[in-house]
Order: sequence, then C-alpha cells, then structure tokens
Amino acid sequence: MRKLVTFERIRRSDGTSEFDDFLDSLPVKDRAKLEAVILKTELNGLEVAKRMQWVKKLKGDIFELRSKQGSNIQRALYFQFTGTEYVITHGFTKKTDRTPETEINRAIAMMKSYLKGDDR
Repeated sequence: MRKLVTFERIRRSDGTSEFDDFLDSLPVKDRAKLEAVILKTELNGLEVAKRMQWVKKLKGDIFELRSKQGSNIQRALYFQFTGTEYVITHGFTKKTDRTPETEINRAIAMMKSYLKGDDR
C-alpha cells in the first residue's frame, strides 16, 4: 500500500529516539494501538485522520497523534517537515483532559532544534 503521509522520528546523535524509548516503555497493547494509529494515518491521510480524531492541532505547528487503550491515553506530538513528511518529537501518557503546556513547549523546542539540523 502506498502511504499518503509519512512519519519519521527525531533521532539523537547516537541514532536512538526519544519516541522509540517512550514506545518501549508502554504496555504491549498500548504500544500496538499507538503504532496502529500512526500507520492508519499514514495510509489514509490527514483528512481522514482528522475526521476519525486520530490527530489534532495543538498550537502553532505542533499536532498530536491520539491513542487510547482502555483508560490509558497516549499522545505522540509531531510537526510537518516538508510536503507529506512529518516528524514525531516525542510521546507521553496523558493524565488530564488537556495536553500539558510543558509537553507542547518541549515539542516546539525539539522542532526548532531539528529544523536547525541538530538532530536528524
């Protein structure tokens, strides 16, 4: 199947990824659900993802991929790099109705660093 959009992860200089570390920390079902949301978004595109509430705009150029497994709520924050290429900054487990401003600010800082060429 052809992907309509693609999601990459920010990589540290040693090749590791904060987002991968987050995924590895999740229970198996929670991880599978978040990975499925990412894949469904890649295959179906952002318009479908918006309608299905898999993605949501947060602030400025920062968006979130949304996943819920039982009472566990995971979010992966991302931004558009070029065209149909998007970059995931990091993920977190959500504990309240609102996305914490600290997580949004963290994504903004990571995006700025990435766009300067610091982490690729």
